[in-house]
Amino acid sequence: MPSPTRSNERYTRLDVMRGEEGITGLETAIILIAFVIVASSFAFMVLSTGLFAAERGKQTVLAGLDRVSGNIEVRGSLILQDVGSDGLIDSTDPDVFIVTLSTAAGGRPVLIDPAATTNTLVVNLVDSGGRVAGLNYSVAKTLGDADDLLETGELFELTIAMPAGITLDANEEFSLELIPQSGGTMVLNRLMPPGIADVMDLH
Repeated sequence: MPSPTRSNERYTRLDVMRGEEGITGLETAIILIAFVIVASSFAFMVLSTGLFAAERGKQTVLAGLDRVSGNIEVRGSLILQDVGSDGLIDSTDPDVFIVTLSTAAGGRPVLIDPAATTNTLVVNLVDSGGRVAGLNYSVAKTLGDADDLLETGELFELTIAMPAGITLDANEEFSLELIPQSGGTMVLNRLMPPGIADVMDLH
């Protein structure tokens, strides 16, 4: 009867010759760890991409809201004054628009400085004859501090000069565009009254 040792050696040699080596526990652990690392890396990549996309989406939404939301609003009426009392609304006298502005609820401060060439309020006029951009205006601070920022609780009165070459006739429709450096554009659509007076309150 062959000894147990020689019998085990014979089976081991047969397994080696057949290529049926058994896998060890260490190799199994290495493979499992590799799978875990790959899965973790993939999950981290997917999570990071999702967070990045969500953040960019949030920024886009906030930028869009800031773009369309108004930062200024008109307090009172738009006043049109025939300075020279000549019965014509044009730049001869020159005739002027007068409007009082404040910040909208939740709106950011708006720079209103006629002397500034960038990031300030721009006023345009549109009528049946065309569009004139960058009207000249002056500012009277009805309520506010010494700076040129229209802030919460402040009131700025704008006196806007009629541009050269423009005449507003009776019953003519026109628009004033007030464009701040940020936020939405405010458009004031008005209709001239049937008769020209020295001071006209255009609701």
